[in-house]
Amino acid sequence: MQRRMTISIDEAVYEGLVRVVGRRKMSRFIEDLARPHVTSDALSEGYSAMAADEERERDALEWSEALISTLRLAVKFARPDRRSLLAMTLRMSLSTVFRSFH
Repeated sequence: MQRRMTISIDEAVYEGLVRVVGRRKMSRFIEDLARPHVTSDALSEGYSAMAADEERERDALEWSEALISTLRLAVKFARPDRRSLLAMTLRMSLSTVFRSFH
């Protein structure tokens, strides 16, 4: 699916695009230039490499467990009017941690 977009560029750049690429081919030219920078699989490959690093995963688990313990203590000792906010923060942190393991 294609989406329409309006961009602003310098006049000299626009005239260069018209001269080199042609008026009716600018969108495709810009899309071809941008595509490798915005649709690369490098990010998912990086996450896979990090997940394969067992020492890093142990450190991440230790860190997240410490965070959860800290939040539990904060909820336990918080003023009654702030407990629900802290409990919600704890639930959100837990769901984020568990999602990162899948």
